Amino acid sequence: MKVRVKWVEGTAMVGESGSGHALVMDGPPDAGGRNLGPRPMEMLLLGMGGCTQFDVLLILRKARQAVTDCVVEISAERSEADPKVFTKIHAHFIVTGRALSETRVARAIELSATRYCSASIMLGATATITHDYELRDLDDMAVA
Repeated sequence: MKVRVKWVEGTAMVGESGSGHALVMDGPPDAGGRNLGPRPMEMLLLGMGGCTQFDVLLILRKARQAVTDCVVEISAERSEADPKVFTKIHAHFIVTGRALSETRVARAIELSATRYCSASIMLGATATITHDYELRDLDDMAVA
């Protein structure tokens, strides 16, 4: 896997993935940036969110779960001292579907966290990572 990051100006940069995608990253104005894109450290959390969601959805599809939506909200704390690594990360999954098995959703999240999500496992070297979830059943929502 390869990526390329090209400095543009100030603290702005363009990241190009080996798969042919590009995005702008930037710093905050107080560090010389113009706030043109996410911070590089935010990208790490976005990557973790995408990685774990990919795993969870794949596991739930294999389990024949009728998932119609999945959102992962991630919050994190960083060290006060340099290097300002993540020290705590919490991932909250909101899984929507029909007749979802709570046991299967919990197991999918656990498998992603402990076995499959490379990003979570790498970040877990410096951070305590926790997870929780909520299920939203479309059939229950239609009645309400």
